[in-house]
Amino acid sequence: MNHIINKFFQQFSEDIAIDLGTANSVVYVHGRGIVIQEPSVVAINKKTGQILAIGLEAKKMVGRTPAHIVATRPLRAGVISDFEVTEQMLQYFLEKSREKKFIRPRVIIGIPSGVTEVEKKAVIDATKSAGAREVFLIEEAMASAIGARLPVQEAGGNFLVDIGGGTTEVAVISLGGIVLSKSLRVAGDRLNEDIIRFAQEEYKLLIGERTAEMIKIAIGSAYPSKEKKEMPMRGRNILTGLPEEIMVSNKDIKRAIEKSVKVIVDEIKTAIEETPPELIADIMANGIYMAGGGSLLGGLDALIQKETRIPTKTPIKKQPKIPTVTIFFNSDICESISLVSFLYIKSLDSIIIE
Repeated sequence: MNHIINKFFQQFSEDIAIDLGTANSVVYVHGRGIVIQEPSVVAINKKTGQILAIGLEAKKMVGRTPAHIVATRPLRAGVISDFEVTEQMLQYFLEKSREKKFIRPRVIIGIPSGVTEVEKKAVIDATKSAGAREVFLIEEAMASAIGARLPVQEAGGNFLVDIGGGTTEVAVISLGGIVLSKSLRVAGDRLNEDIIRFAQEEYKLLIGERTAEMIKIAIGSAYPSKEKKEMPMRGRNILTGLPEEIMVSNKDIKRAIEKSVKVIVDEIKTAIEETPPELIADIMANGIYMAGGGSLLGGLDALIQKETRIPTKTPIKKQPKIPTVTIFFNSDICESISLVSFLYIKSLDSIIIE
């Protein structure tokens, strides 16, 4: 009977995976692939409460809107900070991605490992209010590991570091479960803030978040390099109030972000120290796997490898924006782990196959 019901739902509904990130969100529909890949930004008219734009169009407004219009990110450090705006953003994503409107979709969403029960409920409630029939939660670290095609169901230890916009997830995974996990609210956004602060303190230059992010992506560095890279940093001089352009180098940006980078590296080292001895040999052989947009920071993998003495790999470097949860719908994985008919997550500690 359940098989017949599932077939009916598959015919008239869709299963959707959402990588709901602090900085960017990606939506994947089973059988169609990635259908949305946009910033997690919403533009709102403060006078009327009206949503003016969501996603890419809203991000273009950041720092450029009149006083009564605000471009905001409804998630902070990986969790919902504005329930109503998150709900409307999710509704926009679901409506834009769905082709089958007859039955509401089932949705799986990745969440940080350190979230509270209240924060989990907020994600579920917001997604259901946005139009989901059922909502499944999975820890981002586990989703990242499966997305990187690590052998998570085998007895060996897998060590993964997922650096997003709001959080850094560190996890040791074995036998389909998370042996150890840490969620650190220091990630890509913090590095942007570091660059903004550096510009103010070093050059008395006021720059915006978009400028800081562009500089980080272009010449950001976590490890000393013989190659010198430079780019202009444009903003407003705090003292004169006039526009100004300063040339900054990768060495400058390394100095700007090194404290936050050290926090991330120290958390990784702490996780290694707390890993059961039986799994350390596996991790030394397999290496540390990096995921998330933040893992692409120049020289970060080399720094982690130097500090931990463990080979560090970035398996999704060529496609950093592919959402970590989408792997559940890939045909070669669905036979054993499938949201469509078999997978459900009873807790964030284990994956149970029925």
